This record gives sequence, structure tokens and C-alpha cells, in this order.
Amino acid sequence: MRSHLEMAARERMERGEAPGDAKHKARREFGNVALVKEVTRDTWGWRWVEVLLEDARYGLRMLSKNKGFTAIAVLTLALGIGANTAIFSMIDAALLHALPVRDADRVLLLEWQAHKPPKYRSYSSYGDCPTGDYSTRSTGCSFSEPFFRALQKETAALSVLAAFANGNRLDLSGNGPASTLDNPEYVSGDFFELLGVKPAVGRLLAPEDDNNASAPVVVLSYRYWRSQFGGSPGIVGKTILLNRIQTTIIGVAEERFDALSPGNLHDVWIPLAMQSPLEHSVDNRSTDPSNWRLVLIGRLKPEATASQAQAQASALFQNEMTHGEKPMSKPEDGATIVVTPIQQGLVGNRGDISAPLYVMMFVVGIILLIACANVAGLLLARATSRQKEMAVRLALGASRARIMRQLLTESLMLSLAGGALGILLASWCIASIQAFVSSTQDGPPGLSPSLNSTVLLFTAAVSVLTGILFGLAPAIRGMRVDLTPSLKAGAAGSSPTKRPAKKWLSTGNGLVVAQVALSIVVLAAAGLLMRTLQNLKNIDPGFDTRNVLTFSLDPTLTGYKQTDTNNFYRQLQSRLAAMPGVMSVSYSWTPLLGNNLWTSGFHLAGKPKDEESNTDMLLIGPGFFNTMRIRLVAGRDFTAADFARAEFIDAAQAARRAKDQAKPKPGEKSPAKTAPEEDLPPIPSIVNQSFAKKYFPSVNPVGRIFGEVAADPEKDVRKSAGWEIVGVVSDAKYSALRRGIEPTTYVPENGGAVSFALRTETDPTKFVPRIRALVTQMDSNLPVFQVATESQNVEQQIFKERLIATLSGVFGALALLLACIGLYGLVSYEVAQRTREIGIRAALGAERRDVLRLVLYQGMRLAMVGASLGIALALPVTHLAKDLLFGVKAADPLTYLAVTLLLVGVTLAACYAPARRATRVDPVVALRYE
Repeated sequence: MRSHLEMAARERMERGEAPGDAKHKARREFGNVALVKEVTRDTWGWRWVEVLLEDARYGLRMLSKNKGFTAIAVLTLALGIGANTAIFSMIDAALLHALPVRDADRVLLLEWQAHKPPKYRSYSSYGDCPTGDYSTRSTGCSFSEPFFRALQKETAALSVLAAFANGNRLDLSGNGPASTLDNPEYVSGDFFELLGVKPAVGRLLAPEDDNNASAPVVVLSYRYWRSQFGGSPGIVGKTILLNRIQTTIIGVAEERFDALSPGNLHDVWIPLAMQSPLEHSVDNRSTDPSNWRLVLIGRLKPEATASQAQAQASALFQNEMTHGEKPMSKPEDGATIVVTPIQQGLVGNRGDISAPLYVMMFVVGIILLIACANVAGLLLARATSRQKEMAVRLALGASRARIMRQLLTESLMLSLAGGALGILLASWCIASIQAFVSSTQDGPPGLSPSLNSTVLLFTAAVSVLTGILFGLAPAIRGMRVDLTPSLKAGAAGSSPTKRPAKKWLSTGNGLVVAQVALSIVVLAAAGLLMRTLQNLKNIDPGFDTRNVLTFSLDPTLTGYKQTDTNNFYRQLQSRLAAMPGVMSVSYSWTPLLGNNLWTSGFHLAGKPKDEESNTDMLLIGPGFFNTMRIRLVAGRDFTAADFARAEFIDAAQAARRAKDQAKPKPGEKSPAKTAPEEDLPPIPSIVNQSFAKKYFPSVNPVGRIFGEVAADPEKDVRKSAGWEIVGVVSDAKYSALRRGIEPTTYVPENGGAVSFALRTETDPTKFVPRIRALVTQMDSNLPVFQVATESQNVEQQIFKERLIATLSGVFGALALLLACIGLYGLVSYEVAQRTREIGIRAALGAERRDVLRLVLYQGMRLAMVGASLGIALALPVTHLAKDLLFGVKAADPLTYLAVTLLLVGVTLAACYAPARRATRVDPVVALRYE
């Protein structure tokens, strides 16, 4: 080691440096390299730590000497690593986040499967698990309450079996102004015990709370407790009114338990036994085996296995399906139960967001590759300038492996610094995404990404792998230094005057081509997603969305009867219409583009009896078409007589349903069958043009009746005249922008929850305080909810597309920027390397435009090759995201042409500065260069 240092110091003294300075600089710059032989003899113990620290200290000195290079490299890596960290945090929150359940691997979800769907009367699914098509369902996770109660008694493999189900909206009073609970969840008494959830305040539900004799109680979610009750511990024991039923708050669930199914957040949990009293249900859901609405979960006993639990549950299920009180399947239908760990079985909203998130992760992965290629190009250029240093190190005895390790250490230091800065950028990106979501969505967000330990571990791993990835090529080049020419060049004080012929597709050029190709992939995906968003925005919904305010009411929650509800709506409509600035007012079962849909089957005259037709159904109030500006094509609008007739028919049908559902008490005889009651008249209806074209293509539909059912005294079936068409209106979107316009039937609204629509002369949001005051004046216990403009409803429809298009646009711009920085750096480096050549050309008579063309041609050639490769790669890649597109194909030529032209323009801008600098080279100075 000492001889190596003396040789280095002697060389410096020969150049005229003072002996003390020469020895100090030799030890500082080359001393650690000369230790390589000693290190190889001491590979055990902690010597490797000392060597690593020496490499790190030397790398830090070298990077600090080149502050501009270091800053650019770190910032480039931070952009790539930060984008990956932000998107991965969203994936972690949505797809990888562990459920807030104790020993989740021991908790099972019960799902049923069958070759043919069972003949249940009612089936409710809440998105907790994947299901088949509603009309041809062959799998699902909803069961009847009688089966749940029977399974609780029979299974021996489960220590606890619990059930839960979503509920309808509830009216909440007794805590300030009247409001609504939009997402309550009904759970069995063992629910919290099974999951191992602890209370934050008070206590949670117990089995004794889940019976009809118990006092009504409720448990609040931590989020709802903080937002609506200020986080007060004194909330325990407070009484509130849910649908005018006194209910006691007994506790608050712990903070970590925000949702069992990902994204399905709930405000409160209510005992299952309270569902029928609260929702005034008359369908006997608690005793009807054909009403399937409960999701079942169970905890395995310590000695039991999942296969045992599955076999026991399947045996009971098959018996109930084929030999129960109401058989719903045949033995050959193969009805069975499959158990799945809830982490995999409860998907929640994963199905809706998994594809967009994976697309975004793929995009930011490409951006990280571009960043790596960019920094690798910078390091390659820097490695050329460090050839003399590497040659001296090799001459002093350093091994090529030690040279490679030193260079990789510097690369890792750059990547770790980029990762640290990337975490800051990721936190800003996450905050921006959350702000965007909050500004476009009502209620709490179903996705809450954060920089937790999993995300930070991912960032650390990405940083290390990135450092190895972009540092490998420069390190290999650094260890391949040819000693003789490098040392001769150093002795002469100049670089070799003769360089070997350079291949066009060198490593540096290849990295630039790769950057351009990858940026084309990102830009193509961003372009297609932006065009999808624009296509959705340009859709004509068939009605005027400007200056329309919608809000919802449900008087039935507070005990209103049908007649009272209709009277309330008429009075409110009149008083709203009298407000200055209001042009027209109406209401409907759901607002247009409100994401709700009601589809009904009917029989069309002249068709086989077993052939059923379908139509979308929408209940509307007076003046609906005028308010929404939907054009009347034929016939007439609804009149007051139509609404009166619809109200009469609806009341008569409700009475008949109640009579049909009434069962004789034990020991009593069934009532004798009687002749059908008086036939009911058809319900007046208005259909859209799509309905008329599909079902009455060659005749005038006005006056036609559809959906009639003939009377059958033997089967006690009363005649139903169906619907009578009184008018035809133009087509309009119903539930969603992406959904095509289907045959639609509009019928008079009669007494349920509705959404009012006000068309105003000015900004409709200014009317919200007056509307709330008017409703409170008419009934202080009646809450107003789901207040939004139709424009906001449209924005809500395209929220996912807006988020994806915004992120892809930002990432596309970032990819293009990084690729152009790489191209600019390469061209600038090449211009510097070819200064002598350019001077000779100028001396021989080359004009400035020739030099400009020469440099621009080099950059454009790289860009065009990269663009060609990028388009070839983008075509199959974008095809994978075809389900996210609307109104544009994955291979859209216009998008690829626009992306290519954009790349050409940016490439010219990136190459122009170094090309311009090349034209200003002085031939005299250039001939003296090197």
C-alpha cells in the first residue's frame, strides 16, 4: 500500500506540486483503492464495512465535485421513484391492504356455486364478492337468513358464524338538523367478536343485542363519530332517532376498522334484528328462505380445517336447496358451498379500480426505466471523462472488480438520494390525488393511500434496484479501460488524437432510443385515455344539463303514507316553482345520470308466452320532460288524471300483495279460492323512441298496451292490463354515460323517495340554502340529501376517467421531458466530442446551416428510430387497456400520428440548442482542441 501511495505522490511532485500537498492528495484520491489486496485477505469480520464506508466517502467526494451532474441525476431519479411510490401506495391501499381482522387467515367467506342459478325470489348483492350476471347467476355470496340461522346450529368446524348486509337509507334526527345515514350495515350479534374488533369508546354489539326483544342500539364508525359527533366520549348512552325509532348509541369501533370489504365504508352498524322494523319491510325476509341478502363469514376452530367447514356447510346447503321447505334447485344443478379466506374473497371495489391502477403502475414503471436510461447515459458520458482516473487506479493495483464496486457504490448513492427526494414528491402527489378525489366525490373516499412501512420498503427496494440497473453499464465501461493509451494520453496532457471508429448504435445512442420508444408508449396510452375522456364529455345525453339542480327527499323514512307523500311533493313543487329565478320544477325516482337503474320485464302481444321483453323504467312527476328539456315526439304528456289513476292502481296492487302474503295461522284452514277481483286499468306510460322502434317498428305506438297478463281463476292470477302508451319522447341517457340508450318507459311517480330537479336562470347552487330552508319550514324532520347539479352528476360519471386521464397526462409529459433531457444530453456530449471535427469542416468551407443540419439529423435519426420501436411496442400494450377506452380504438391512427408529431417537435427543440452551439465553433480554437 505504501509503495502505491509513494508512486502517486511522486507523480504529483514531478508535476511541480509541493511534497506535502502531493502526499495528501495521493492518499485522499487513491489510497482507498490501493487497499484492495489487504481487503481480499480479510474477507471475514467487519473489514467489509470499513471498505464500504471508504467507498461511500470517496463517492460522496466525487459527487460533490460535480454538483450539476449530481443534482440532475438525483432529480431525474426522484421523479421516477416518486411516481412509482405514489401509485404503489394507491395499489397498497386498494389491493394489498390487510383487512382489519384478527387472524384473518382463520376467517372464511362462504360462497355458493351451481350449474344453474337457484330459483330464489329476491337476491341482493352489495359488491362484497364477485358474482355472475344477475339474470344467469351461478355464483355469489348472499344467503337467506333462515339458512344462516340453521348453519349457526349445525356446523362444528366454525367457532363463530356471523352475517352482515347493507341497508337502505335511514333518517337521522336528534343530533342537530335532520340528516340521513346513506350506508348503514346490519350485522349479527357475533360480528365484532368474530373479527376481533375492539371498541374505541363504549362497547360493541353482542349476541343479546340481536333479537326482537332487545332495545334498539347502534355502533358508530370511528370516522363518523369524529365527523358528526366531534369525537366526544360522552356519546355513549345518547339516544338518537333512526326513522323515528329511538336508538341508543352504545359505542364506537376502533379506528383501524374502517371497512371489511375494501372501499365499502359504513357509518354505523345495527343489529340484524332491527332491519325489518327500521325499514318497515313486509317481505318476511327474516323467515323467507328465498330472500337472499346476507353475507356469511365464519372463524375456524383451532383444530378444524377449511375443507371440513366447507363439507359441513355444503351438506346443509344442498339439503336446503333440494329438500327444504321451498326447494330452489335440483340435485343435478350441483349447488354447493366454497369457503375462501376473506382477504381473497371480499373484493369490494377492487374490481372497479384494479385495472386502472395496474395500468398506472405499468406507466410509472416505464417512467422509471426512462429515468434509469437517462441517468445511465449521463454516467456513460462521465465515465469517458474518468478514463484517466480509472487507468491510474488499475496501474496502482486496484482490481477491476474493485473499480466496478466503487462505481456501483456511487450509483447506489445517487439512487438512494433520489429515493429520499422521491418520497417527498410522492407525499405531494398522494395529497394532490386525495384533494382531486375529495373535490369530485361526495362522502368519504373509499381509498386512503399513505406512506406506510410497506410503501417505504417498496421505495427502498426500488431505489437499490434502480441504482444497480442504471449503474451497471457505466461500471462495466469503467472497468474496461485500456491502460496504455489512457496513461499515454495523461502523460501528453491530451486525449488520443485518433479514436476508433464509433458504431452508430452505441450504448449511449441505444439508451436514448430506448427512452424515446418508452416515452412513445406512455404518450400513446395518455393520448388514448385523454381522447376517451373527451369523448365522454362530448356525449349528448339527450337533455339539457345546464343550470339544473337536483336534490333528494324520502318522506317515507319519517312515516309518511302514500297519499301524504304525494301531497307533500305537489306542495313543494308549487312553492319551488314560485321562487324568483326558477324556470321549472319536477321530480323523478332518481336523477338522470344518477347511477341508479330499474329494469323491468314484460310480455309483448304477439310474442311467445315464454319470451320476455325488457325496458328501463323511470318514475317521474309532473312537468319532468319540460324541466329536463326532453322533446315530446308523439302523443301527449302526463296529466293530473294520469297521476290519479296511477296512484289508484298502485294502492290497489299494494293491497293485493299484502293479501297474497298473508298466511293462515297454525291450525287454521287456508281461505277458499275466490274469483279474481275486478280488473285494474293499464298504467299510463310514455316511452322513448328506442322503445317505439324496437317493439312497434311499423305502427304508431300511441294507444298501444304492453305487458298485459290474462286472468287465470284456477291459479288465482288476476288480470293486469300492463301499461298504456300515451306519448313518445326523444331518447335520453338514463343511468350512465357509457351505457347505451335502451328502450325506456316513463310512468307516474307515486309516493316513494324522489329526486327533485330545478331548472334555474342562473347558477343553481345559489338556490341550495333557500331549498333547505323551505323543506325545513314544511317539515323539520325531513332531511335534504344528495344535492348536486346535473353538471356535477356528469362529472361524477367520468370521475374515474378524469383521474386516469389526468395522471396519464402528467406521467406522459414527464416521460417526454425525461426522454428529451436524455436526447439533449447525448447531442450536447456528441457536439463536445466532435468539436475538432466540426472545426475542420468549418475550415474546409462547411456553412453554418450544414453544421446545423448535421447535428439535427443525428438527433432526429435517434428520435425516429425510437418512435418506430415505440409504436410497435405501444400497439400491443395499449390493446391490454381497451376496456378503459370509449369511442376510440387502441390502434387509433390519429392518436399515434399526434404523438409522433409531438415527439418530432420536442426533439427539434431539444437538439436545437446544442446544434446552434455547434455552428458557433471557431475553426482556429477547434483545431487546437485536445
